[in-house]
Amino acid sequence: MTEGKTGRRPLFWEGSAMTMPRKHRTRGIDNVLVDLGFDDAEELSVKAMLAMKLNAVLEAKGLTQARASKILGLPQPKISAIRNYKLRGISLERLMQALTLLGQHVRIVVSPSKGRSMARIDVAA
Repeated sequence: MTEGKTGRRPLFWEGSAMTMPRKHRTRGIDNVLVDLGFDDAEELSVKAMLAMKLNAVLEAKGLTQARASKILGLPQPKISAIRNYKLRGISLERLMQALTLLGQHVRIVVSPSKGRSMARIDVAA
């Protein structure tokens, strides 16, 4: 169907609701960062999960960035980066160390991949 004078696609009535014509959709996988084409998508996902937990602990303890900086031995700009999920310059190891310094237990479990599923990294925080 062609576009109208407004340049928009026409709407169709379907039952009692007005809908847009369907476009072909590509089914993604479980990781949006992979879908977006990030080369380091798995690592970024793990970092994001750890940062989310770290930020929750900082929030629960009521720590300012300056106080967190002293406790964690990180410069304040790094704390700010973590708080804003800008994680490219921060290692997984450093995030795990920060969590342990805040009294959190970090557990890494390695197990074989089952069946035909691909091996992957999962984080539960």
